[in-house]
Amino acid sequence: MSKNLNGVLRALVDELVDKGVTLGQARREFERQFIVAALRSHQGNFSGSAKSLGIHRNTLRNKVGDLGIDATDYAARRRRPSKST
Repeated sequence: MSKNLNGVLRALVDELVDKGVTLGQARREFERQFIVAALRSHQGNFSGSAKSLGIHRNTLRNKVGDLGIDATDYAARRRRPSKST
């Protein structure tokens, strides 16, 4: 981890502690945001997202459900074929 990332993370953790956020709350929100970022990066593809997170696809599905993430928001938008008239 770079020194800059450590500094940013330390400042964020200090702020959360000062605001009374519990470890459980912080861990849950961090995991939620991390998963959302992976889903966004992979256009909602669970296999690609799980691979980038280093977890099994089924584990990702379970975490998405447990954290109340609506994965359909991150799915790739498919274009409908245009109708030729």
